[in-house]
Amino acid sequence: MPALAHKHQFQILGGNLSLYKYMSFSNLQFLLEGTIRFTQPKAFNDPFELLPELLLEKTMGDLSLDVLSEPRIPCPARLPDDFQSQFCNDISSRELLAVLSDLIGILCLSKTANSLLMWSHYSDEYKGAVVEFDEEHEFFTGLIPIQYEENRPKLNYELLADEKKHLRVSELCFKSKEWQYENEHRLVRSLADCKKGGAFNGFDIYTMDVPRECIKSITLGERMSIDNQRYVVGKIHDTNISLSLAAISNWGYGFRSELIKFDKPFSDMSPVISPRTANIFKDLKGEHGEISRWMLKNHPMSNLVNKTL
Repeated sequence: MPALAHKHQFQILGGNLSLYKYMSFSNLQFLLEGTIRFTQPKAFNDPFELLPELLLEKTMGDLSLDVLSEPRIPCPARLPDDFQSQFCNDISSRELLAVLSDLIGILCLSKTANSLLMWSHYSDEYKGAVVEFDEEHEFFTGLIPIQYEENRPKLNYELLADEKKHLRVSELCFKSKEWQYENEHRLVRSLADCKKGGAFNGFDIYTMDVPRECIKSITLGERMSIDNQRYVVGKIHDTNISLSLAAISNWGYGFRSELIKFDKPFSDMSPVISPRTANIFKDLKGEHGEISRWMLKNHPMSNLVNKTL
């Protein structure tokens, strides 16, 4: 079995220094408890994941993996799209994928803060949340941008090994252009460095601890229940994580952002209470509860904005 080679230097790419994770409420709960899942490639929803066409005329042999280094540009293993050979197909890459799924987990992130499709697909149809992370935090060392291609890439397996005889996982991270709207960046980690616990859809669950300080903000979905909104507020009220709610706008295909919490603890700066967010605080004693109850009862927009879709 190939060994994993770890490196410690990587230049983070991209001008936007935030990363976004669309997630269900249950996954948000795990995150707020300090863990996040790294998923095996074979468990992904895209069946072409890490599955290029490989030119391999001999046996695959052992090749150690490098999970942190960026791809070489241009990649020495890349073949022309019109290259043809009876030895170039995805048979060998299927074998490689099986090996990779036993060795690595992947955390998928996005550079897109507000995608209707990703809200629907990954945030439980707007009942979940979008979490903003600080890309400059050391937790995100080894960030890999996905390369979106019109044609399925063809690679010469014999040339995939770099000067240290490592296969860089980053050089396998291609997806069809149909996925380009996700603007995906990812982290790859050795499963040996993760904690194993439980299973989902036939795959073991592997997680890593996430430092709370790398979370910049959380945006709640339009359809998240009031109880779940209150749970989130309770978990982050004394942190520097800002909080908003993405309410459906009255015009166009977009959201109006309802700010709930600044990037300071409530002890330093009070919550922002609007007719749309007052339900979170209405059962509290004291000033915040009084303001919320008054707003729900008397504000002229209260009935309209709380008719969630």
